[in-house]
Amino acid sequence: MLEELEIRNLGPIRHANLGFGTGMTAITGETGAGKSMLLDAIRLISGASVQTGRTDSANADIWAQGIFHVEQDCPALSIIQSAGIEPEEGELFLTRSLPAHRRSRAILNGHTVPRSLLHDVGSELVTIHGQADQMRLASSARQRDMLDLYAHNEQTREEYATLWHALQQLDERLSTLNRQRSSAQDRAEYLRASIAAIDDAAPHTGELEELKSRRERIENSATITQGVTRALAALDASQIDVDEDQSDAVTSIHAAIRALEDIGVPAVFDESVKRLESVDEELADIVFSLAGQLDNDDEDGDLDAINGRIHTLNELVQRWGPDVEHVLQWRDEAQLELEDVEASPEHVAELKAQRVKLLHDVGTSAVRLSKSRLRAAKKLGAQVSSELASLAMQGSRLDIQVTSRFDDSTYASLESAHTASTDNSTNNSTDKEASQIDVDEGLLDSHGCDDIEFLFTPFPGSARLPMGKSASGGELSRLMLALELSMADSDARHRTSSSAAEHDKVFIFDEVDAGVGGKAAVELGRRLAMLSRHAQVIVVTHLAQVASWAQTQCTVSKRAVQSASDGSRGSHVETEVTMVEGDSRQHEIARMLAGSESATSLRHAQELLEASRI
Repeated sequence: MLEELEIRNLGPIRHANLGFGTGMTAITGETGAGKSMLLDAIRLISGASVQTGRTDSANADIWAQGIFHVEQDCPALSIIQSAGIEPEEGELFLTRSLPAHRRSRAILNGHTVPRSLLHDVGSELVTIHGQADQMRLASSARQRDMLDLYAHNEQTREEYATLWHALQQLDERLSTLNRQRSSAQDRAEYLRASIAAIDDAAPHTGELEELKSRRERIENSATITQGVTRALAALDASQIDVDEDQSDAVTSIHAAIRALEDIGVPAVFDESVKRLESVDEELADIVFSLAGQLDNDDEDGDLDAINGRIHTLNELVQRWGPDVEHVLQWRDEAQLELEDVEASPEHVAELKAQRVKLLHDVGTSAVRLSKSRLRAAKKLGAQVSSELASLAMQGSRLDIQVTSRFDDSTYASLESAHTASTDNSTNNSTDKEASQIDVDEGLLDSHGCDDIEFLFTPFPGSARLPMGKSASGGELSRLMLALELSMADSDARHRTSSSAAEHDKVFIFDEVDAGVGGKAAVELGRRLAMLSRHAQVIVVTHLAQVASWAQTQCTVSKRAVQSASDGSRGSHVETEVTMVEGDSRQHEIARMLAGSESATSLRHAQELLEASRI
């Protein structure tokens, strides 16, 4: 949800700071006052390219910032988090700075970012429906995405995507086998020799480190023995063959314990005795460990054999390392590759049979996906057409054409190949069927087997024309409103959780009321208010019948400002943006109704505001 929009030096707007609430906000004002500049500001913070001529002064710095509140499941969050940016208490700050004599900057939560990132985030937060913004739904991909959202076929699409990915992997494996045929023999010999070398050496994980440690002990055995013997003599002389009268640490500690116990004063030296006994136990452990070192027979090991084994393992590591664990991993992968390189005709036929079976599953899933789209297309087209009739566009209609690339003969061939591969996965007939049916080449893609096109009929008798090329700006805006209303209605019916997030998208409509008046204008306002139950709606309008339905209204007005420059006096036009409520709003609605604020127009404005409540 857009919470706040602040603008500086954009066209005639020197400074404006607007707060937005949930529901519907109407932006009103006289023609030429600068209402479009507010939309320009939103486009700027959404990453739109900079247009020249947006400021009256060559030395003025343009600046715009929008503050959005986002929920945890908002898609924009994953985009910014992948860029290493986190929201601040659930808020995103989208900023564009256009210095007069420097390059523009895009800023997201205080971080300078590429404009493309701001655009990606903005497109998830804001949808602008104006004459310059309708082409976003002209592409087949966008139309398919909208239809799938309406169909709520997420599970079917995920199933198809999984099968399609598996088919691509199998095709890549078969393609690799084909590419390797010319060098298969050389590769097979290399793999066999490499695997044999590793198997002959039979290394195990950690062996090289163990051998190096053992070699170090053998090479330094004399020094180790001498040092350990001296340590044991100092700690516990009984462990080695030395003069029994030699003083050592264990004997001294025992003597100290006895001396304290012989004092005979109860509890006075108990703590000291316990601590000495603890030291005695620790010394016993150390003595045991050191004595074990003397019993180690590493010094009797075959140093030449150990060095030879280390040399063998080092050779393996140098060729397939960087360590023995990776050598063993490479060996397992090489065994799998060898199986493919040495693939017999039967093995290749088996893979092709697997492909036919998988292709059948992909085709069947594509048909299910296509049927879900066909059902949704018919329903969405009818619902949008019904909405258009309520928006002063009687006779207009939207037809959604879903054309499957599968025909009856293609699907029959697919079924036939699948049956043959199931009966005998390695016979020649299966291979023949598999080679004949390349249904994934041109008939299937990563999104299914459908071509989708939105066709709009603007008036009775008109040809069905591609969306975006068949209507005026106002008609297109109303068409998009009808689409958004239908999508919101579908989402509300499909939603199973009462706690599901609402107002997680901002819809902005410009020119939606062009050519509308009377009851149609009232119905248009009602429809915008209905959409605002599911999303935040901002509409630029000159109709009181539309503005009266808004929960929030702001006016844009212009005024002449006197200025002095180099001793001469002049004037320039500035635009003010003001939030109106209460009596001020009633006066603005009256002005929109009658161009004046007479008692009659004020009464009519009050009646309109009271009637426009849902």
